[in-house]
Amino acid sequence: MGDLAPAIQVEKLSFAYEERPILNEISLEIPAGQFTVLLGKNGSGKSTLMRILGGFLDFERGNVHIMGEELRSFSSRRRARVLGYLPQHHRPVFPFSVQDVVLTGRASYVTYVPKQEDVEIGIAALERVGIIHLKERPYTELSGGEQQLVRIARVLAQQPRLILLDEPSSHLDFLNQAHLLRLIRELVDADLTVLAVLHDPNSAFLYGDHFIFLKDGAVERLSAAERPWDRDFLERIYDTKMDSIPYGDRAFVVTKG
Repeated sequence: MGDLAPAIQVEKLSFAYEERPILNEISLEIPAGQFTVLLGKNGSGKSTLMRILGGFLDFERGNVHIMGEELRSFSSRRRARVLGYLPQHHRPVFPFSVQDVVLTGRASYVTYVPKQEDVEIGIAALERVGIIHLKERPYTELSGGEQQLVRIARVLAQQPRLILLDEPSSHLDFLNQAHLLRLIRELVDADLTVLAVLHDPNSAFLYGDHFIFLKDGAVERLSAAERPWDRDFLERIYDTKMDSIPYGDRAFVVTKG
């Protein structure tokens, strides 16, 4: 996989809300066919970067290429076929059935009405996520965790080449978090590329392949001698005392005091 062109290439990207700078000259690469995790404190710019990569925020300076193509050249239909994007927040409005919500993920493939193939792809996405039993339920009556799993199934129904997930486990209980991370791992092992924002470094280190750290709107890079789970490096990222506990060829980390 190391010989593949990057799935995402960002060069000197800057962004500000009004006069408040959020991202400052960001440059990074997201390798194809891997599970990359974006980590950092709240307010470091992670969600803003994800919204830019998803095509939902324009930026002042820099370049973003997705699968070798300039992001700004994508039509909305083309972007939906290449990129699946799960934002951090979502407010349900209409009481559509779960199956109908997932079927909206096929919008870029549908001209007038969904075909049987679209319905079957939606059903397969529900089965893949493990929520086929919810398909007739009104989406608005589900718990926050169940709604999150439906939204993930909707992204899978798009059949994108690259998936962006902004804090996908934030509304899930412990078992469903583990289920989701195992599902992401399976998707990546089947040649999908996934970039996710995760709050928990331990989940990232357990399931991820590649790690990018943001601090104060800039990429914080490891030295040649550092590893992502090293205590001193993580203390620099999170501005708090930490312990690093060896686990296999990686480590678990905990905060101190």
